[in-house]
Amino acid sequence: MIMRTNIKRVFGLLMMMMVISIASNAQAKKTVYILATGGTIAGQGATEVTAGYKAGAITVDELLSAVPEIKDIANIKAEQVANIGSQDMNDQVWLKLSKRVNELLNQDADAIVITHGTDTQEETAYFLNLTVKSDKPVILVGSMRPSTAISADGPRNIYNAVATAVAPESVGKGVTVVMDDKILGADDLAKTNTLSVGTFQNPNYGPLGIVYNGKPIYTRQSLKRHTINSEFDVTNLSELPRVEIILSYSNATSLFVDAAVKAHVKGIVTAGVGNGNLTTDLQNALEKAVKNHGIAVVRSSRIMTGPTAQWDEINDDQLGFSASWFNNPYRSRVLLMLALTKTKDYKEIQRMFSEY
Repeated sequence: MIMRTNIKRVFGLLMMMMVISIASNAQAKKTVYILATGGTIAGQGATEVTAGYKAGAITVDELLSAVPEIKDIANIKAEQVANIGSQDMNDQVWLKLSKRVNELLNQDADAIVITHGTDTQEETAYFLNLTVKSDKPVILVGSMRPSTAISADGPRNIYNAVATAVAPESVGKGVTVVMDDKILGADDLAKTNTLSVGTFQNPNYGPLGIVYNGKPIYTRQSLKRHTINSEFDVTNLSELPRVEIILSYSNATSLFVDAAVKAHVKGIVTAGVGNGNLTTDLQNALEKAVKNHGIAVVRSSRIMTGPTAQWDEINDDQLGFSASWFNNPYRSRVLLMLALTKTKDYKEIQRMFSEY
């Protein structure tokens, strides 16, 4: 009788310890919000092998049902912010997304994962890198194959993104993209191939790290200003200044600069040849745009790697231009839009391009 009583007590204690352990593990899980915006990762094709598909065809709940394992590593909450192909990403979605990310990170979110189309993912990541006011992980994730494809890359990318988001070492890294087992910084992000699952690279600096067996391994960190060290704030903004990108090429004329001036744009980024160089006709038109219309001009390059440097063939100080350094034309446009919410002085804009 005494032995039976002791066995019951031991069994009861074991059950209690198990309940406490389960509760403790559940409590220890971090809360990760997954904000969905559409894209190929939420795309749907007619068959598993078809090349054609419709982006943003499935909801975030349907998307996450393919990755049930993420619930083992985090408390998942999901929201559908938009459901578009990222070729249609726009300022209003950017502002909505940035404000929602900041709101959630100030509440119960330990990290944010954003599903996004790959076409403009580099621009959205950089915009958030400059406007999120938290050092908590914010990670964008996409895929190059739709959800219905054989060997779709979306589920693995989502799992790796959530695993990276909950890791303590991911705090303070700025906004990142996790795809193809790589952790990529928003400060140097570029889509480099139209079809490959390894399309995203940090071509100038190299990736921040890799994801291996569900664990992030970091090998560098960004020295650029971002997130909590950024001076930009979109809290009270309902729109962004209009900035256009104009390409330089053999025999480029003033045509598109003239059109931009007539459209009353606030800024122009040039995708120049070589080290951001411009045809004489294009340069003269841009100089007039600065002096006669107060339009901010930033020189960048159509070349993927290397800086667009000051003090080279073009005298930026004389012309009132700013040089983008390591920002490509697309990130340069994002930074100039935000810069113009604070200043039109080309020297101040140049400072920002040197720091961000």
